[in-house]
Amino acid sequence: MKREQEKALETLSPFEVKNTLMALAERNHDHAMINAGRGNPNWVATTPRHAFFQLGLFALEESERSFSDYDQFGGICLTDGLSERFDAWCQKNQSTRGAELLRQSVEYATHSLNMNKTAFLQEWVDGMLADNYPVPDRMLKHSEAIVHKYILQEMAAGLPSCTEEFDIFAVEGGTAAMVYIFNSLKSNGFLKAGDKIAIGSPIFTPYLEMPELEDYQLEIVEIMASEDENWQIPQTELDKLYDPEIKAFFLVNPSNPPSVKLSQESLEKIAEISKQRPDLILLTDDVYGTFTDEFVSLSMLAPKSTILVYSFSKYFGATGWRLGVIVLGKDNNFDLALRNTSESEKLRLQERYHGITLDVPNLKFIDRLVADSRAVALNHTAGLSTPQQIQMVLFSLFCLLDTEDNYKNTAKSIIKERYDAVFENTKHKPIISPDNHNNAFYYVEIDIKKDVIQDYGNEFFAWLEQGFEPLDFLVRLAENYGIVSMDGTGFDAPEWTLRLSLANLNVPEYHDIRIGIDRQIKEYYAMYQAAHS
Repeated sequence: MKREQEKALETLSPFEVKNTLMALAERNHDHAMINAGRGNPNWVATTPRHAFFQLGLFALEESERSFSDYDQFGGICLTDGLSERFDAWCQKNQSTRGAELLRQSVEYATHSLNMNKTAFLQEWVDGMLADNYPVPDRMLKHSEAIVHKYILQEMAAGLPSCTEEFDIFAVEGGTAAMVYIFNSLKSNGFLKAGDKIAIGSPIFTPYLEMPELEDYQLEIVEIMASEDENWQIPQTELDKLYDPEIKAFFLVNPSNPPSVKLSQESLEKIAEISKQRPDLILLTDDVYGTFTDEFVSLSMLAPKSTILVYSFSKYFGATGWRLGVIVLGKDNNFDLALRNTSESEKLRLQERYHGITLDVPNLKFIDRLVADSRAVALNHTAGLSTPQQIQMVLFSLFCLLDTEDNYKNTAKSIIKERYDAVFENTKHKPIISPDNHNNAFYYVEIDIKKDVIQDYGNEFFAWLEQGFEPLDFLVRLAENYGIVSMDGTGFDAPEWTLRLSLANLNVPEYHDIRIGIDRQIKEYYAMYQAAHS
């Protein structure tokens, strides 16, 4: 590929560049394509899925108890005797995978969470049948309570005594959450065109791209993590958040691509700043938190200022399910600001939301998110589909009942084994020590510049940098070895870095990726020697 073509590609999102690299890799007939570009897990959590499908069969049996005068028709759930019928069904199907999780889940909901058994089962049956709109539209009542318990367990793992109370909005994955949040922050006057927002970088590319879109027109201030400090954010960078012109701070924690969680010191620093600046909006995407030890979300330390986004996609191998939540503290600065806003702003918001409530000033921000997700006028049809909510609940219950963290430890060991494979047969060391307790291991960033200099010195790298675009390395890796990776620069990481997903391939393929990277460096050096002979 010509250099000018590579320059043009570098202006695209790394996810679009990946498509070009895949096309190049597919043309290589000597190597099968190894795509480490996208972070889609190649595992799925089977037990909660077994439970989901078994629950579907039970729900159908219940449906067929009513409306039986018509062939191939069922009716709504009959609550009389529902509890007893469920117990009998569990006994009958006790050897079926998933049935035991259902039985344990109902026992947990009724005994540990004090839920009414019949009401809980009715929500399950109706949710599986999807025979009604989601009511409440923000999230089903029992489902929200269970996911709330899961969020506290996983997002406050390092704060076992945390008792914060949150409202939860079930949404179509983390990406939908981001769109809804950006739109509602704009619609409610929290963010206006030209405002400054801080972005914790390196970061998932859309966070860099969305603010600059015509829809938002926000000015980005980068809060840069340092590779030399194990991808932590220096205190001097966090000090930028004291600037009153910065309206919000968005971050992914653990980060993407470095895959490192923020230190407790950094989290506490941000929380302290938020106390001094209650107007500062904090937005944290914590999808990778479950892959670290004793994870603590910023939302647990600064609940009044923080909007938490969590997706079930990565941990449970459920990207196709589109399951995510927006989590907001019941006592938060957003609601306070909306109640105390100017009279002119109250009139504007009254016009926007008057059709759904008689008391617009006290309409909570999270409920505005729900309404805005359906352009307000269609608020009555808002909400995540009920079967999606039930699968989300079963994922949550599966982990709540796993008191020894067997699933978590296995998931972590899977990606850690792949991480080790990347560095097993090479003299090159990872940027972050594998013993660093902040490492999530979901991705790994390879610093080609450091590896090149380590192998052949600064003079050779200067020649390489002068003669080739950083993207050239990824292009040749795809063309010569069928290996697809992501350009670190697209995530605001340093030039001459690449990101590998450790979620979607098996150990032997990560061995092959490392071999390909080292061979590609040698090929450049052979070109250098030929040019200087």
